[in-house]
Amino acid sequence: MAQDSFMASEINKSFGALSVLMGVSLSIKPGETLGLLGPNGAGKTTFINIVAGYEKQDSGTISINGVNLDGMKPDARARAGVARTFQSGRLFAQLTVAENIALGALGLGASHNEAQERAKNTIDVLGLNSLATAPAATLSHGNARLVGLARAVAAEPKYLIMDEPAAGLNESEVPKLLNALKVIKDRLGCGMFLVEHNVGLVAKACDRVIVLATGILIFDGAPKDALNDAQVKNAYLGDAAFGEMI
Repeated sequence: MAQDSFMASEINKSFGALSVLMGVSLSIKPGETLGLLGPNGAGKTTFINIVAGYEKQDSGTISINGVNLDGMKPDARARAGVARTFQSGRLFAQLTVAENIALGALGLGASHNEAQERAKNTIDVLGLNSLATAPAATLSHGNARLVGLARAVAAEPKYLIMDEPAAGLNESEVPKLLNALKVIKDRLGCGMFLVEHNVGLVAKACDRVIVLATGILIFDGAPKDALNDAQVKNAYLGDAAFGEMI
């Protein structure tokens, strides 16, 4: 097993008689962006919840750089280097953008001064200076998603897990997200795990992609190859969003 990587090995999960994940394994190298695709009901949400510590797998292991994370709660996993974003953003409406971002560091035990410094650096890196003093309540949906991403980055994770970051974004907001992901990859070097339904976004943002269908891993390879894989096409049969990207 590679020491410098995030690993999920043979993850199985059932809810009663329903098998949701069956022997799912993946690895993410430092600085690598891995995309997870799958049609609705494929098991994506359950898998990301297990990785982040919000659900417990029936069997299998999760590790980061050789350290086993099994049994750790989400906050402990965050301190170990695994940060997660949420579809809703989960910002505090009454706080400013800078204050919301600083919470990403404060929540992991950073001092007030250190958290402010991390927030400032993250705002600079992601180009959010014009929003720094704005109350979160005034943000557009797209900017709120970027601030939620920035808050996770302020935790200085080794691996960043993103739960459908493009959900609800309009055409003008997606390029901003893509640029933010490129900046995080190029300048911060953390591994990223992008769980998405937007096939086009994954194809543009990710070095590698895996595809789940009915709880089984059916593809692991280059994004361009996924778009032309017969099993993947069959899994997405009838999904217009996928068809538009082929």
